[in-house]
Amino acid sequence: MVLGSIHGHRDWDSGLLACFTDLKSLLCTWFCTPIAIADISSRLGDSAVISLFLPNSLLALRVRLRTLGGIQGSIGKDWWALGCCCQCAVCQMLRELDAMGL
Repeated sequence: MVLGSIHGHRDWDSGLLACFTDLKSLLCTWFCTPIAIADISSRLGDSAVISLFLPNSLLALRVRLRTLGGIQGSIGKDWWALGCCCQCAVCQMLRELDAMGL
């Protein structure tokens, strides 16, 4: 049973380079990225510790967040965002979780 469109129905709440709109997320991400990743993982219902040690877990978390939020995109775009500026992508994910109320 499909609950929604597999392509998503909306864009991210904020852009990839909008890091300065939320200084708390920005500082946490830039000075302690592992804590930011653990926070994202736990807010999505996964183990905060295991996400730090599994390869590609951040990509999986981004895809999961995008799917749960009905956000348009693809795995390729998620991979590109993480590859170009991992900290910007993590910061965007934190802002999105805040916007979603998670």
